[in-house]
Amino acid sequence: MTTNEKVQYWLDLADYDIETARVNLNGGRLLYVGFMCHQTIEKALKAVFTQVTEGGVPPKIHNLLILSEKTLLDTKMGEEQLDLIRELNPLNVEARYPEYKDRVLQTLSKDYCSKIIERTVDLLCWIKKQSLIMPEDTPTK
Repeated sequence: MTTNEKVQYWLDLADYDIETARVNLNGGRLLYVGFMCHQTIEKALKAVFTQVTEGGVPPKIHNLLILSEKTLLDTKMGEEQLDLIRELNPLNVEARYPEYKDRVLQTLSKDYCSKIIERTVDLLCWIKKQSLIMPEDTPTK
């Protein structure tokens, strides 16, 4: 697999995950909206990592802050983008474990989840623009 194919693989997964977030929102499965938004950004960052390391294998971590540092994108991100990363970061773990689910569910509303999807799409598009590969089928709001 070429570096570009590997990058495209990660970006395709990111696109799939943001669509899954939308399906969860429409189906009222709000707990997993944030989880899928986290997954979207994680995979987009792993695409950039693959690109900047010329085909290197991304670290098997889920921490968006560390991934953004490893790609050096954290130095280019605005405060709103970094805020979203901080907001999404715990949703990867908290959606998975029963002791957190009830607490997380109490903080979620359809309006909040809709906004988090919009913000995730904006960040996804921005991350894609930072890479040399810009797929034609970038999700829109």
